[in-house]
Amino acid sequence: MFKMTRILLITCCLQKVLIFSLNAQEKPPRPIAVYVSPLHGLSFGAIILGPSDGTVTVSPDGSRSSTGGVIPGDFGVAYSPALFEIEANPGTLISILNGQNATLTGSNGGNLTLIIGNSQPASPFITTQQYPNRTILRVGGTLEIGQPVANPPGLYSGTFSITLIQE
Repeated sequence: MFKMTRILLITCCLQKVLIFSLNAQEKPPRPIAVYVSPLHGLSFGAIILGPSDGTVTVSPDGSRSSTGGVIPGDFGVAYSPALFEIEANPGTLISILNGQNATLTGSNGGNLTLIIGNSQPASPFITTQQYPNRTILRVGGTLEIGQPVANPPGLYSGTFSITLIQE
């Protein structure tokens, strides 16, 4: 947004009035704050373990793929990227710093490694939504899955971290 400012300069001796129009960018509101609320966790859905290692990836767009001996299953268990709501002034530049790989622990033993993936919008991005609307951030990831002996069937859960940097 631009603010229109008019300046009047009057010189007494010459009896002239000069009028200038200046445009300047308005200072952003203070304090500048970014609020992030998680909406939904990263979910890989049901997975069928094959005889060899593999991976399952959930992309920020919500698609799912696999490699190796891992087969994505459909047993009524949904998969989706992690969803976050970001409330910030329009025009705020935000970068994402992925945390370290996370360990997911199984209900029947075993551990899986989660590699935090890309985001949508891609980092860095500029917020465009005016309050009360919020920017939706989608974060995907990849699970590294070992052989069935090391990763028995069960429910695997854990947490991961990302850092949003306001620039």
